[in-house]
Amino acid sequence: MNEKEKKITILIIAGITSFITPFMISSLNIALPTIGKEFLISPITLGWVQTSYLLSTVIFLVPFGKIADIYGKNKIFFYGLIIYTLSSVFISLSTNFTSLIFFRFLQGSGAAMIFSTNVAILISSFPKDERGKILGINTAFVYAGLSVGPFIGGLITEKLGWKSIFYINSFLGLVTTILFTKFKKNEVEIKTQVNGYKFDIIGTLIYSLSLTLFMYGTSTSEGIKLWIILLAIAGIILFILFESKKQNPILEINLFKNNPVFLFSNISALINYIATFAVGFLLSLYLQHIKGLKPSKAGLVLISQPVIMAIFSPVSGKISDKIEPRIISSIGMGITFISLVMMFFINLNSSLNFILSSLIILGFGLSFFASPNTNAVMSSVETKFYSQASSILSTMRMVGQMMSMAVVMFVLSIKMKKTNITPEYYHLFLSSLKMLFMIFALMCFFGIFTSLKRRNIHQ
Repeated sequence: MNEKEKKITILIIAGITSFITPFMISSLNIALPTIGKEFLISPITLGWVQTSYLLSTVIFLVPFGKIADIYGKNKIFFYGLIIYTLSSVFISLSTNFTSLIFFRFLQGSGAAMIFSTNVAILISSFPKDERGKILGINTAFVYAGLSVGPFIGGLITEKLGWKSIFYINSFLGLVTTILFTKFKKNEVEIKTQVNGYKFDIIGTLIYSLSLTLFMYGTSTSEGIKLWIILLAIAGIILFILFESKKQNPILEINLFKNNPVFLFSNISALINYIATFAVGFLLSLYLQHIKGLKPSKAGLVLISQPVIMAIFSPVSGKISDKIEPRIISSIGMGITFISLVMMFFINLNSSLNFILSSLIILGFGLSFFASPNTNAVMSSVETKFYSQASSILSTMRMVGQMMSMAVVMFVLSIKMKKTNITPEYYHLFLSSLKMLFMIFALMCFFGIFTSLKRRNIHQ
């Protein structure tokens, strides 16, 4: 394999791995009502199809990033591909909801191994003067997954069943594994192992247990579980205090100190993902249950948001190179706030044009927030902290997505208990939507100020 072939191969590998997860999540949102009907489960329980995957990814993302530095990124990436592909196969063979959730959790661990290493492997295969171009191509794969997921997911769910989504994931995982095996034979990896380094097991356990407790505590409205939420918060505080004193922490807490751009950019990212990630899940349920759309048609409606993001994210990224990123991303947060306020008024008789308009505005808001905010994060640290900064931002994204689903599950458990979305309970579901979109809009309004709070990058 010559140098050109190696570059093309690793770009395809990174592109496929960047495509499959957003494709799976966005297509699975369309398939969730079908899964709920097959296993006869309530919306609150159905939320764990996505939450179990997100929880697993969040728990393992940072630890596997550290492990990759010790044992080699190629090895961790390869094992991640194997786990992700096999778990996709087992999900497609699931005969009950329990096994589905178990293998979704396993799939999340494989995804964490992939995402903690794929961009690092991609960057290391290209010279510095080509990195911006190849990262832009890689980002296009992400938005491609988000864009085609709702339509293809709806179409194949309708024609072939929801398990076909995981057939596609299994196939793409197998293709990527074969390509990477070929790539590995021609690649000598340079490890960044530190002599005498000891993996932070205690910090990892505190981190993982705290996040698990938080998700479990917010999964129902039973009073006793409020204590679990408080215990989770205490665990997160303990983790921060513990890690700040470690010589080789699992999460570099010191990056947040004396760097308001980095701190508030990450907080803004966390708020933005909490407020917006669950929108697809909620509107998928609304469109199929309330409006009676087939999965494929619901997918066509939901595809409007990521298409706008794919078109305008590169534009906002270029603008943020000329205009202060905090200004552009704050405007994006404001547009997102407007879209969520619009969604607050969704009711039984809302037109599809109104839903489409809300999603298009949301797509504009997210596109003008995400790229400039990432620009702000990466521009606020020294070169030697790039990988850690990227890892922390990825963690904020995954934690935000996980917490978004936690808020949804908490509200649905209060308003709907364990009832299904049937005509006699439509009013409960619509009431839940109003409450959730009000919460998310308020969070975005607060996020505008956290986004503006950070200083100018040049300062």
